[in-house]
Amino acid sequence: MKDIIFLTPIVLAVMISVLVIALYNYRLKKRIIDSGPIDENALKFLNSLSGTGSEGLKWGFILLFGGVGLVILEFIPFKANSSPLPYGIEAIFLALGFLCYYYFVKKEKS
Repeated sequence: MKDIIFLTPIVLAVMISVLVIALYNYRLKKRIIDSGPIDENALKFLNSLSGTGSEGLKWGFILLFGGVGLVILEFIPFKANSSPLPYGIEAIFLALGFLCYYYFVKKEKS
């Protein structure tokens, strides 16, 4: 129960941050488009604001590997109160998810 109370403000802060960033990116794009003809520099800037287009893939890799890490933790015995083992295993699997995404995007660009 303490974990839920601890994580709730963090999750809310992240969600609010993502929404604010998306809102300001939208407003900035709208102002640039409404300002008049768009040259190449403005077009490059607008494309850089939209991201790589594979954000869903990144979060898919991260959630998949995070879930696999949690499943692995179910089968490994450890002391819940004093062991840092679950944090290490989960961090390793999340890092593997990021690395798989990185190599996939790198391979796709070349």
